[in-house]
Amino acid sequence: MADWITGVITEYGYGAVIALMLLENVFPPIPSELIMPFAGYVAARGDLHPAGVIAAGSAGSLLGAIGWYAVGYWVGIGRLKRFAQRHGRWITLSVEEVDQAQRWFARFGGIAVGLGRLIPAVRSIISVPAGVAQMRLDRFLLWSTIGTTAWSALLVVLGYQLGTRFSEVERWLSPVTWAIVLGALGAYLYRLFRH
Repeated sequence: MADWITGVITEYGYGAVIALMLLENVFPPIPSELIMPFAGYVAARGDLHPAGVIAAGSAGSLLGAIGWYAVGYWVGIGRLKRFAQRHGRWITLSVEEVDQAQRWFARFGGIAVGLGRLIPAVRSIISVPAGVAQMRLDRFLLWSTIGTTAWSALLVVLGYQLGTRFSEVERWLSPVTWAIVLGALGAYLYRLFRH
């Protein structure tokens, strides 16, 4: 996988970084925890500029985030409440919890989006509640850009600094990602059985 990612990035440059990060956000076949450190490694070899890699990764990620934001915006609060009323048991969500989440998101939505873009497995889905809450697009983009750029920069710097030892990034981030995913699954199952 490492050879394939670095080969694609080397051959197609910034466009490959944009495309891979867009795919990672829309349908995560390859996590950013692999894409961006490998792109940093390619930059360390002198094939790309680190700032360009960060910008390309952020741009691709933002394009994917806008797609999920649009889905959430289309669903809207009314549809979500109707869905919760009909199928709330399976999504462990009641109409009252939708109202509570909407109030919370109205108050802390910007910070939630910015921080959410820094958390593996949450990075893509944080855009949906922002859309459902109909957060202003400019505000969504501002906070998404802050979080996404910080995440991309961190991973590129790690890949750049580690050079050929970039697999160490995967060994460090992979358990964190799995812990978050398993924690979310555990929380869902807990809520499902208690609902």
